[in-house]
Amino acid sequence: MDGLRKTYGPVTAVDGVSFTVGEGEIFGIIGPNGAGKTTTVECLSGLRVPDSGAIRVLGLDPQADRAELRQCVGVQLQEGSLPPKIKVGEILELFASFYAHPADPGELMDALGLAGKRGSYFRRLSGGLKQRLSIALALVGGPRIAILDELTTGLDPQARQDTWQLIERVRDRGVSVVLVTHFMDEAEELCDRVMLITGGRVAALDTPAGLAGHAGGGTHMRFVPTGPFAGQVLAALPEVTALERQGERITVSGNGDLVSAVMRALMAAGVEARDVQVESPSLDDAYLRLTRAAGHDPQGALRP
Repeated sequence: MDGLRKTYGPVTAVDGVSFTVGEGEIFGIIGPNGAGKTTTVECLSGLRVPDSGAIRVLGLDPQADRAELRQCVGVQLQEGSLPPKIKVGEILELFASFYAHPADPGELMDALGLAGKRGSYFRRLSGGLKQRLSIALALVGGPRIAILDELTTGLDPQARQDTWQLIERVRDRGVSVVLVTHFMDEAEELCDRVMLITGGRVAALDTPAGLAGHAGGGTHMRFVPTGPFAGQVLAALPEVTALERQGERITVSGNGDLVSAVMRALMAAGVEARDVQVESPSLDDAYLRLTRAAGHDPQGALRP
């Protein structure tokens, strides 16, 4: 996607968004409510017509090549509904009939834990099972790319964990995933890279760890050594920016792979670290800092 722009009357929903997604990657899109996330993926999947900008998905134009694109891209929308009295097996077989080379509905139900619900009505499914069915419908066409929008909103913690495992299994099947989410822990857990959109523009794009680094403050490691050692052993490390002793407890601050560097240096000095505590900046911290810097309300970030 290069320079995507989309307006609705006087409102600019997306303003110059650009990014790429690699094969086999889980790519996350985060941002406040109304930031332009859903509009972006709807343009990506051909469901909306952009005002300007270039989009290519597997070499295809989502508008000019819409029919061909829909054979290789599966989409789970933020909002959707199915007839309450349709059965799980029926809806999967119906959707499979839309594709030239679909996945086997039976195998898909087995893989996603729906085999025992083949004859169940949609209305009787729990929230977690409905999300599993949404994933199954996005995958039944045998796509190379899956676009999943707000997949776990409203799910209980166990259902969210189950859904995360499903997404990782989807990627293991060779599918690239574009994941729109409000949950920072979800993005940290699943995504190879994350793009933060605020006010329709890209505020940051990096790995979750790299984006978390935008929060500043570095990493703090606290521990009690098993024996005495010279402070220079740690102070000389390039990852260490500060070292403080408080009684027998030592606090080391720094950046990069601080914990591993400290543990190696202590081992070389014949000392071990006990009662280790590590504080690192999180993606949630970066989200709040970057959205505030951009002048947008950060309350779109939900915490379970």
